[in-house]
Amino acid sequence: MAERGREPLEALDSARRRALRLAGLSAAADPDMDRFARLVARLLGVPAAFVALIEEDRQILPGMIGLPEPWAERRALPVSRSLCRYVVDSGKPLGISDTRADGRLRAGPDVKDLGAVAYAAVPVTDGSGLVLGALCAIDHTPRSWAGGGLADLEELAAACSGDLRLRILSAQLQAAQRVLETARAAAERARGDAERLEHEAQAGLDHAELLLRASEELAQTSGLEDLRRRLRDLFVGVGKPSYVGLLVVDEGELRRIPDPDDAHSVERELLTLPADAAFPSARAVRERRTVFVPDRDALVAGYGPDAVAVFDRMGFSTVLCLPLWGSRGLLGVLVICWPRPHEVSIPERASLTAASGYIAQAAERALYLDERISVAHQLQAAMLTDLPLTDALEISALYQPAADEAMIGGDWYDAYHLPPTGPGESTPLMITVGDIAGHDMHAATVMGQIRSMLRQATLDHPPHSPSAALTALEAACSVLPLDAGGTLVHARLDPLGDAAGWALTWSNAGHPPPLLRTPDGAVTTLVEHDVLLHPALDSMERTECRRELPPDSTLLLYTDGLVERRGHDIDAAIAQLVALLARHGDRPLPELLRRISSRMAEPPPGDDVVLLALRVP
Repeated sequence: MAERGREPLEALDSARRRALRLAGLSAAADPDMDRFARLVARLLGVPAAFVALIEEDRQILPGMIGLPEPWAERRALPVSRSLCRYVVDSGKPLGISDTRADGRLRAGPDVKDLGAVAYAAVPVTDGSGLVLGALCAIDHTPRSWAGGGLADLEELAAACSGDLRLRILSAQLQAAQRVLETARAAAERARGDAERLEHEAQAGLDHAELLLRASEELAQTSGLEDLRRRLRDLFVGVGKPSYVGLLVVDEGELRRIPDPDDAHSVERELLTLPADAAFPSARAVRERRTVFVPDRDALVAGYGPDAVAVFDRMGFSTVLCLPLWGSRGLLGVLVICWPRPHEVSIPERASLTAASGYIAQAAERALYLDERISVAHQLQAAMLTDLPLTDALEISALYQPAADEAMIGGDWYDAYHLPPTGPGESTPLMITVGDIAGHDMHAATVMGQIRSMLRQATLDHPPHSPSAALTALEAACSVLPLDAGGTLVHARLDPLGDAAGWALTWSNAGHPPPLLRTPDGAVTTLVEHDVLLHPALDSMERTECRRELPPDSTLLLYTDGLVERRGHDIDAAIAQLVALLARHGDRPLPELLRRISSRMAEPPPGDDVVLLALRVP
C-alpha cells in the first residue's frame, strides 16, 4: 500500500466520516445497499457480495449477502490487511482469480474468515471522486473475472456510487432548505424589503424542493417508461412549464420517450427527430450544450419552419433544452417548454441544470436496465420452439411474460417428432413443458441448456422413454456440473395403430399436473409425479405413466405461473382451470388458450406462463 503522511490520512478519514454521516450509513443493514449486494450475487453468479465502506479502523457492510457469522451479524470487518483496502488506496478495480496463489494475500482476514478464494472489487465514490469503499464479489472457488464479470461489477458500482451521491446531496439540500427557511423567517421580520426578500426566499425554496423531489423520485426508477412517468409532476413548482419532454440518442436520431399514461400531443406527432433537424433539442445534442429560446421571434430567427410550425401548434413560447450526460457520453436531452415568454433566472437555470443531472443518472440506469431486460426477453423468445406441423394431432402453445417485465423466467415448452415406428406410420411426438428456477438471464440460459440436453437424452435412448431421458439428464447435470433446479413434464405420444386415438406416456418431475379432457367433457387431473429437479437431491430412477387418448380428447400442460399467486390457494386455482377446460375444451386450441390466459390473469401473474395444448382429431 502507498505511504501516506499522518495529516493527509487524517483528512481522508475525516472526509469519509462526513460522507458516511450524510449518507446515513453505518454498520447496520440498509435496504438499498443490500439490494446492490443481491444484484452483484445474481448478475455475477457468486455466493457472497457486499458493499464495504471504510472508517478509521474498520470497514462497515451496510449491504451484504452470503457472508458467514459473526460478520453477517456484526456488519463490520477489520480494515488492516483487507483486500478492500487495496482498492480504496489505489482507486482502481481489482480482480483476483485465486488469492491463495499470492503469499501476501493468503493470510489476510478476507481470505481466512470469508473464504475469499476468488475476489473482485470496484471503488464506490462520492460526488467529488473520494473513494468511500468498494462493491465486492467473493467466490469460494477459483474463477476468472474476464468475459464481462468485472465490467458488470463496474456498472453496478457506478449505480451504487450514484445512490451514495444522491443521499449525500439530499442531506446537503436539506441543510440548504433549513437555511432558506431561516432566510424567509428573517425576511418576514424585516421591514421595507420584506416583499422582495420573501419572493427570493420562495424562489430559492422552490428550486431546493425541485432538487429534493428529483433526488427522491428518481432514485428508484426501474426503466425509461417509469422515468418518463415520474417526470410528469417533477417541475410543477418551477415556473410551471406546460410540457417537459425526454429524448434519448438512438443510432443517429433523437427518440422521444412518451408519457405512458398521459401522452402530450407533441409526442403523438413527433416521436423521432433526425440529429441534424433544425430544432432546439437537436441543436443541444449536436453542439453538446444548453440551448435556450426565449420567445417566438428567437425561434423564427434561429430555427427552421418545421420547428416554428410545431411550436405554434403546441402553444410553446419559451424552450430550454438541457443535455443529459452519462458516464460514457451524451445520453439525450431534456426539453422544458412554457406557454408564455418566461425569463429563466440564473438561480432557476442552476436548479434546472442540477435536476437534469439527476435525470441523466436515472436515464443511464434505465437504459442499462431496459437493455438487459430486452436482451433477456429476446434470448428467451429465441429459445421457444416452433411447433411441428402434423395432420395427426392438433397442437398449440401460448407464452405470456410476467406482469413485471424485469422478471425474466425459465419457463419453456418443446415439441418435436421422433423417428417413425414403421413405414407409413404416424411419427411419435415428444412434448415438454418446464420451469427452471430463477427470474433472470441466468435462468433463461440454463433453460436453453436443459432443453437441448433433454432433447439429446431422449433421442439417444430408444425407445425414447421419458423417464429414461430424465434420468440421463440428471446424471449429466451432476457430472458437468450444471446447477439447474426446477420442474417439468416430459411426454411421448404414440399412434395406436389400427385403433383410434393416441397413447400418452409421461414422466413428471414435480410439475403442476397435466389436465386431460375426454370427449364427454370430463376433465382428469394426471397427478402422478416424482420429485422435482434439484442438484441437492440424490439421483433417482424416474418413473413414467401411460394413458390412452381417445379421439376428440384434449391434453393441457402449463407452468405454475398460471395457477400460483401470492396469497391465493393453488388448489383452488387448479380447480378453476379444470372448470375452464371442461367448459371451453371443445373450442379451437388457440382460442381455448387465449380464454384460459385471460380468465386466469387476475391478479396479474408474477411469473412467466406457458400453455401447451394437444387434441386428438
